[in-house]
Amino acid sequence: MEQPRIRLGNDDVWLELARTGGDTWQVTADWCSWLTADFTADLSTAEAVDFVARILSHLNAPSGGRFSAAVTPGRNNPLTLNAEPVGDGFAFLVRLTPNGDDDVCHLQMEIDPIATLELRERFNALHAALVI
Repeated sequence: MEQPRIRLGNDDVWLELARTGGDTWQVTADWCSWLTADFTADLSTAEAVDFVARILSHLNAPSGGRFSAAVTPGRNNPLTLNAEPVGDGFAFLVRLTPNGDDDVCHLQMEIDPIATLELRERFNALHAALVI
């Protein structure tokens, strides 16, 4: 059975969060093959489900306003998505922190706008894979 995962972006700029087994997840990002990040993160299923549910609540909100969601609260947070509404979708400023919520060792990158409907489908699919 394939592990739960989500990939945001296109061929040039992308972010992927994929469970590799149990509470171990791989966070991978690439920006035009110039900047890359690839590290493991420990996330419980409950933390992952909560993150996805928070993203979906924003994507389903009628306002369609900007929002921010961190995978986990506190020092062990490997990933934060800051969403900015653009047209019928959202662009993302991604903040990756391989050493936890760290202001010194982090990577920030921007992902071009993705249609809200497509985002809902991707996050709904991840949610379904996590709660099975």
